[in-house]
Amino acid sequence: MMTRVEQTAHRAAIESALATLDLDTKVRLLTGQDYWRLPAVPEIGLAALTMSDGPIGVRGVVWSPDNPSVALPSPTALAATWDPEVSRLAGRVLGQECRSRGIHILLAPTVNLHRSPLGGRHFECYSEDPLLTAEIGIGYVTGLQEQGVGAQVKHFVANDSETDRFTVDVRVSQRALRELYLVPFERIVAAGVWSVMAAYNGVNGSTMTEHDELVNGLLKGEWGFDGAVVSDWTAARTTVATATGGLDVAMPAFAAPWGDKLLAAVRAGDVSEEQIDDKVRRILLLAGRVGAWSQVPPAVPASSFAGGLDVDAAAREIATRSFVLARNENGALPLDAGAVRKVAVLGALADDARILGGGSARVLPRHIVSPLAGLTAALPDAEVVYAVGADPRPELAAATGLEWTPITTTLRDAAGDALYESTIDAADVRWMGDLPESVDPATAATVEISATFTPSVTGTHLLAANGFGGLVLRVGGETVFEDQVYAPGDDPVTTAFLTPVEHRVPVEAVAGKPVDVVLTHRIYPGRHGFVTLTLGHGRPVADAGTLLDEAAQVAAEADVAVVVVGTTEEVESEGFDRTTLGLPGRQDELVARVAAANPRTVVVVNAGSPVLMPWVDDVAAVLLTWFPGQEAGAALADVLLGLAEPGGRLPTTWPRATADLPVLSTTPTDGTLTYAEDVLIGYRGWTAGPTAGLERRDREPLFPFGHGLGYTTWAYESLTVENGAAVVTVRNTGARAGREVVQVYVGATTGDGPVRPARWLAGFASVTAAPGDAVTVRIPLPERAFQVWDDGGWRTVAGTYRVEASASVNDPKITATVDV
Repeated sequence: MMTRVEQTAHRAAIESALATLDLDTKVRLLTGQDYWRLPAVPEIGLAALTMSDGPIGVRGVVWSPDNPSVALPSPTALAATWDPEVSRLAGRVLGQECRSRGIHILLAPTVNLHRSPLGGRHFECYSEDPLLTAEIGIGYVTGLQEQGVGAQVKHFVANDSETDRFTVDVRVSQRALRELYLVPFERIVAAGVWSVMAAYNGVNGSTMTEHDELVNGLLKGEWGFDGAVVSDWTAARTTVATATGGLDVAMPAFAAPWGDKLLAAVRAGDVSEEQIDDKVRRILLLAGRVGAWSQVPPAVPASSFAGGLDVDAAAREIATRSFVLARNENGALPLDAGAVRKVAVLGALADDARILGGGSARVLPRHIVSPLAGLTAALPDAEVVYAVGADPRPELAAATGLEWTPITTTLRDAAGDALYESTIDAADVRWMGDLPESVDPATAATVEISATFTPSVTGTHLLAANGFGGLVLRVGGETVFEDQVYAPGDDPVTTAFLTPVEHRVPVEAVAGKPVDVVLTHRIYPGRHGFVTLTLGHGRPVADAGTLLDEAAQVAAEADVAVVVVGTTEEVESEGFDRTTLGLPGRQDELVARVAAANPRTVVVVNAGSPVLMPWVDDVAAVLLTWFPGQEAGAALADVLLGLAEPGGRLPTTWPRATADLPVLSTTPTDGTLTYAEDVLIGYRGWTAGPTAGLERRDREPLFPFGHGLGYTTWAYESLTVENGAAVVTVRNTGARAGREVVQVYVGATTGDGPVRPARWLAGFASVTAAPGDAVTVRIPLPERAFQVWDDGGWRTVAGTYRVEASASVNDPKITATVDV
């Protein structure tokens, strides 16, 4: 990071450049020139500042099939590591990816809280706890900015659910804001993040892009944030209120309320030129930090970048460290690869891995290792047998594999001449923001996916057309579907990208007989930067009952059954909230049937957030893998076979029943969503003390916050509180090396004072040890752990507090007390 001398020189350069810019140029700098970039100003050496979506990969300005990105595990997985250094590794990998693509700012991390597991974007956030969220977020930001790439922490603030997300006004107490929802932002700003994204939603009567109190007063004033505040895409809807409310950049170019309107507002005196200058200073500071301004050295010299990072190895390591072994009866895991002769792998998601959630977090990875592929490769001497059992996917998967060779995407002009052509692995094409650089958008008329389909089985196959615009599907030269799927006035972001509509066509095919398939999409004028097109394929399958029977039979004949269940993109995605925590389709029935057939049933839960498990007490083991990224199957094999320990601990509480949740509603009433639970979200609600009015001792969660098993055992030998820290000694009492996450919680010993939970997380640390070895860790107890927000300030609540060294919030191992 920059030294104080470098910062002083940087600010002098800003003032010098600012003096040369006229008002028109300064205003032009504040709005995107297109979907992802701010305009360049060559006369002062300023390049176009380029942004890209994250948080698990770097899409770049072209979301293109020939421009794949690494796909790391989801943010919930990252938080499940409980290790800021693992999060820092993720940031470094993505920083390397950004630099290779010319990206200056990554729109990540997302540090909104898990107020309710019904939140549709739950998988893209870290945790229900603000401290854990902050620590993982700081690691991510540090790793990313060490690579010279700016992080843009989002969505400031209280953007914790998706229903009516563009317009909802969140009503939340100042105490809950300060003690929970603002904490990750406050800590990450203090750690030196370079930009912040203002959310769509309102808070207590003002939208966040106009929120003078929270943006100017708190973020820029009290916290001293010197970076740029950028609107979420299309979140800025007014001119004067956003300009005076603290917003610095309105994105993207289309629908932005600034430009000529802001220029007129300044000339009319409604917005001062001093306010414009402050915004330009922040943009120049940001551009200088990321190396987009030639007048100053970047904040991080290129010589200090971590280069040559093995992204596949990093993705695999992060995944294994995130997996949470929630249940492991009688040491069912790890499996002995030498003793297993036949393994049943069951579930549609075992073959079609859910590696990421839906919405803007989606990327096109270089490759995907499915659970089936990972286990098959890791068990060369065993027979691995696969059966679908149950398929929860409401839409057909994109055509891929040996039956479809090759698959090509082609952009054509109105005359049918090819403008661009690329071979792709799966029949799924998306462009968002820009078409390929070689294509003049004005000339592009159609995009098509074409392939030769050689079926492996005879029967009725299903093909599906999915896209935004006019679609034509031809099979063997015959048109089998043609329709205008969306109207020209529809918003592509909220329709095609978040809630696509699939159109299925049955096609009779003969095994081994090739047929040409072409899906054509007519691009709407003015929508060249928004192309989404998928050719889906489904092989002939038996009815649902027969599939379940087959899975049970395969499981009965195997030494061990591995069932992969999970959610789909239609369940967990940006743009909408969940309506249930139940697994989609007949997956619960699949697990029950398999468990009845084979007592050695291991259930792998492939979901980004909590799901219900009515079968949990009947299976040998449950492994939570979140959305594990592109190395899903390889990491799964490592953990199931004991080559790596399941390193994760729960970053959020998993309920046994939906009704047990402290917070259920994500649906506004008359445009407002009231956080009536105040500070009692997540485990704070589950463990609310007697003054909270939420006594829940009759409703234990299925798996509590912080829970996770390993392949060894630990003894907590001592806990002392000295010099503002908890000093904990633990010993590995098992037969193999392992890792433990030592969690320290504090709680008041009486019910006097403000409403508080029974305990709350004050700190944590990861330890590793060989069999028989002991490790001592010192975990600071910050002053804030004993404070509440009261009457406009932080107040220490005097009294005696329990300090607990724990394996989870519900599993204190050793306790001490401290007087405050």
